[in-house]
Amino acid sequence: QVQLVESGGGLVQAGGSLRLSCAFSGRPSSEYSMAWFRQVPGKEREFVVVISWSGGSTNYADSVKGRFTISRDNAKNTVNLQMNSLKPEDTAVYYCAARRFGGTYSTKYDYDYWGQGTQVTVSS
Repeated sequence: QVQLVESGGGLVQAGGSLRLSCAFSGRPSSEYSMAWFRQVPGKEREFVVVISWSGGSTNYADSVKGRFTISRDNAKNTVNLQMNSLKPEDTAVYYCAARRFGGTYSTKYDYDYWGQGTQVTVSS
């Protein structure tokens, strides 16, 4: 059974940085495209970024381009999200998601597995 566990969330001031990690277990992570989504109360879960199963392709939401960077280490079964120049509007619960042999899909309905989420709060 595939399991995803996020870590690294917290409270940071605007302009600061955080690094989120997603630990993947249950199957070889190299078979899965991995994505990050985020959600604030009362709003739909929003796509942030995805990296293909090979790591060769990425797709970023316009709102985070140039500030966030996704990477993966299939040997360690982890996916990381480096978030720089954080803004108050980045405040949300961030979720890791996986899709087997997927491409760089950007809708939540395309993903089969989800983590429990980690809170990121950016103060102004």
